[in-house]
Amino acid sequence: MVTTDVHGHILPFDYFTQLPDQPCGLARIATLVRQARDEAGAENCILLDNGDFLQGTALSDLTAQPGQGWRGRHPVLRAMNLMGYDAGTLGNHEFNFGLDWLQEALQQATFPLTCANAVTKPGARPDEDETFLPPYVILTRDLRDRAGALRRVRIGVLGLTPPQITKWDHAHLSGRLQARDMLETARAWIPVIRAAGADVIIALAHSGIEDGPERPMMENAARALSRIPGIDVICAGHSHRIFPGPDHRNTPGADIERSTLHGTPCLKPGFAGSHLGQFDLELTRVAGAWRIADYSAMLKSAADAVPSSTLIAALARAHAHTRRLTDQVLGVTTAPLHSYLALARNDPATQLINDAQRTALEAALRDTPHGELPLLSAAAPFKTGGRGGSGHYSDIAAGPLRLGNIADLYGFPNMLCGLLVTGADLRDWLERAAICFNQITPGRVSQPLFDPHVPGHHFDVIDGLSYRIDLAQPPRYDLTGTLINPKAQRIRELRHAGRLVRDQDRFIVATNTYRAWGGGPFQALAAQGAVHHGSRPIRDLIADHVAGLGTLTPQARDTWHFADLPETWAEIATGPGLRAHPQEIAALGATDLGLIDTGVLRLRVPLFSKEESTSLANPDPDDYVAPREVGAGRHLANPVRSGRKQP
Repeated sequence: MVTTDVHGHILPFDYFTQLPDQPCGLARIATLVRQARDEAGAENCILLDNGDFLQGTALSDLTAQPGQGWRGRHPVLRAMNLMGYDAGTLGNHEFNFGLDWLQEALQQATFPLTCANAVTKPGARPDEDETFLPPYVILTRDLRDRAGALRRVRIGVLGLTPPQITKWDHAHLSGRLQARDMLETARAWIPVIRAAGADVIIALAHSGIEDGPERPMMENAARALSRIPGIDVICAGHSHRIFPGPDHRNTPGADIERSTLHGTPCLKPGFAGSHLGQFDLELTRVAGAWRIADYSAMLKSAADAVPSSTLIAALARAHAHTRRLTDQVLGVTTAPLHSYLALARNDPATQLINDAQRTALEAALRDTPHGELPLLSAAAPFKTGGRGGSGHYSDIAAGPLRLGNIADLYGFPNMLCGLLVTGADLRDWLERAAICFNQITPGRVSQPLFDPHVPGHHFDVIDGLSYRIDLAQPPRYDLTGTLINPKAQRIRELRHAGRLVRDQDRFIVATNTYRAWGGGPFQALAAQGAVHHGSRPIRDLIADHVAGLGTLTPQARDTWHFADLPETWAEIATGPGLRAHPQEIAALGATDLGLIDTGVLRLRVPLFSKEESTSLANPDPDDYVAPREVGAGRHLANPVRSGRKQP
């Protein structure tokens, strides 16, 4: 059995919305695990985790962190210990809080953890490296055969994490940790693990499934790993999708019915404790060793499982502590804050993040030479549907603003970074942010705007500038940051204080450490231009900013718009909660097209001026382009033109 990308979701409770009975989390998974052990015999089962378990909710990111008043054991590790995990590996988010914190936290685990490509001292070859954790573990188990006899089997577990950890958490890992390519690492260690006596080798690969060709330092390498001889089973993750599932039906080498990649059994069990992956392996003795004779693989949804009373009781104190923390009132908002249209317009919630970053960096750079340069701020929305589904949006009502609301708006423990950049850097930055939009053909109706493969958190808005995005142009870069259309220029009329930005102009930008060091398709501008590194999470800076204001009147400055595309409509998708804000739908000139079976709300919006929108309110249905079907977890929360003031 395997879990992946649990992200701190233990109890079926949402600390951001304060809603109980959530259909996910380890408390529900624990019931599925117990049922499997009852069916197969506990001695014939092993339970593994594939990484990203220590970060993601207020329980893990507030209560479990220093300075929050919690004196008990780490709640996530407490739950995993009680569930009887046999082994696990590290995801990229395990490194978010620094190596010292991670080493101390992992001492609480009663099960072994492995990671072969996180290296503290590199050798000439991967199998000569000194690694942060053991590169592999061998679980020796006495399994009961069909006749009731015990048979000793040795199960090798190899852990792998995305090599991009050294970029995403550069501030924590620089000079202390290096990362090797996952494929190079696996090819070196698999023979070693087999020589050490492993009958079966399971790769815990915190890595998604990518369609493209194999290349060095891949982030999503599960498909390439499946072609390495000696790996018997792959547990994939990282991308928060499921395998087998409709997203991978056309993936080269994928067999959805058999749950294989290039013939190797593989499962990818979603995220947040949404699914338990289960491989049933039938072993036979061959030449003195056990080998897999047959298998089946399945994903078990946690939605209908009754939460474990044992875990609920064990985490009751931590749960109560987390609720007290998140319930702290910091200020008041006079209007709702939500992310339903964060990719569709100048967004007040994103503006709040930018304002807090700018305020903090302005104070840090005061009385320094850099304090005289124009100060900008770059931020992106974090909850925009996508793989999280139709409910994955922030939705904060007017009234008290609590710490839990701030943690909802900014769900990652990033630190503040100040960058010295040029006008050319800014233009390039915005071109990379604009890859989340599809190319649009002028004069057509209801083309989907948003590329479902690009996460919404890549859409940085740089406050302090004004610019337009020309969707008739193709994206200049792809999701890896590779230049694919050198002649394309989506960013138009880039201005600062009303003046066109020149390539040689200089600015200071407040951003987060993840983006500053090249997180996503962006350049690592901090490598040459960092002028400030903060020591506190941006979430805390936002909390300070709100507390300082007391009363917040949400509004967004007039920063970005789409260039007019005459007689052109787009189809976007968002959460159904937007219907509680009809005035905002009306302000877009949008038509409500109803809900699809996944609960996503579809809107048709004009991509041209308000006056033209009024005269062409009823587009010719013969021009209609049917949108692609949106499966569970697919993201079509698409941006629309926002060429007029929003409420």
